[in-house]
Amino acid sequence: MARKYFGTDGIRGLANAAITPELAMKVAQATGVVFQRGDHRHRAVIGKDTRLSSYMIEYAMVAGFTSVGMDALLLGPMPTPAVAMLTHSMRADIGVMISASHNPYEDNGIKLFGPDGYKLSDEVEAKIETMLAKDFALKLSKPADLGRAMRVEGDRARYIEFAKRTLLRNLSLEGLRIVVDCANGAAYKVAPEALWELGAEVIAIGVEPDGFNINRDVGSTAPQALIKKVWEVRADVGVALDGDADRVIIVDEMGKVVDGDQLMAAVAQSWKDDGRLAQPGIVATVMSNLGLERYLDGIGLSLARTPVGDRYVLEHMRRHGYNLGGEQSGHIILSDYNTTGDGLVAALQLMAIVKREGKPVSQVCHRFEPLPQVLKNVKFKTGKPLEEESVIHAIEAGREKLGNSGRLVIRASGTEPVIRVMGEGDNLDLVERVVDDVCDALTASAQAA
Repeated sequence: MARKYFGTDGIRGLANAAITPELAMKVAQATGVVFQRGDHRHRAVIGKDTRLSSYMIEYAMVAGFTSVGMDALLLGPMPTPAVAMLTHSMRADIGVMISASHNPYEDNGIKLFGPDGYKLSDEVEAKIETMLAKDFALKLSKPADLGRAMRVEGDRARYIEFAKRTLLRNLSLEGLRIVVDCANGAAYKVAPEALWELGAEVIAIGVEPDGFNINRDVGSTAPQALIKKVWEVRADVGVALDGDADRVIIVDEMGKVVDGDQLMAAVAQSWKDDGRLAQPGIVATVMSNLGLERYLDGIGLSLARTPVGDRYVLEHMRRHGYNLGGEQSGHIILSDYNTTGDGLVAALQLMAIVKREGKPVSQVCHRFEPLPQVLKNVKFKTGKPLEEESVIHAIEAGREKLGNSGRLVIRASGTEPVIRVMGEGDNLDLVERVVDDVCDALTASAQAA
């Protein structure tokens, strides 16, 4: 069955249009029914980011869960990794994060976690989809069996302590001046507090959410504000989280942006030296730079690639026993600590390397020279352009031209009607020509449809 609601990272769309209170309530009801196993009192943990629409969706999901006899424990604004951790820690049956991650405030979404704190499998999502598609007849709870809703106290402190414990007990961040950009999102309280409690001098930006300004000119997808502040206060490092804080981008003391590939390289080398890698390699997506793969090969590590989406990275990690993986965009998964990407914990691991090596962030994080990479999007309205003969021919020709000196990755977006064309290689001019040829073929196919 084709997926109507779930994309690469839960359900996402325009608030009160694609993501309506009715849909949110039905998702909660269907999920509640699926996860009511055993005779204990069932409960769902619900966190959210700072979008105006998160209130609406939160209460709709409370209605859904309680109507099928499941208690709803409300965390308030909390990072996605905190929801995942607390779902498992509090022995909840289901975890919910209401967020559209790095998207603007107009969008929102629903991310679901199982009782183990991991995102739901394709099979479980398909089961929920089937129930939604059939507009399933619910067996609502009797009045005496309705669920209860309650606010959770101390959840912020629990997550901060969890993040701090990922570092060695005697490690202090004293002496580091850190600018943290919380994107006016879910981590606007916990990230600055955690860094300060670990001894750092903290300058926080993006910590004044108003319901509308999440990710607006701040956060991991808009690092200019962080770069400016790092220069202004002469900070040792800048940390940029996204709206739900499951991804991180670093800015070094020179004002240069460090992406997820460089972070994974730094952590991989450190963990290899310490004997902490569960496997002799890491997991990343097809979008990670070829320079990362070459660097890892040079230090005796492999790079396993998956489709785009941190859930696919994590699935491969779990299946094959890896404990380090992530995405170029800054989703860094450290499975020794958490079950999903955690921007704050990933940043703390980097700080630990900086303190141990006694080197500036610019040196710690510059592990390889990335190959020139070109990414373009081609919009389409209908049809299946990637199945057109002319497009297939253009892709094959492009890959033949690049040979062993580069890569060509073409994929349909999981969240919008566009085809993403990414090329990389040692020769930038050649990469640009190849990408343009594929984009031209896709455009012609879209116009003819």
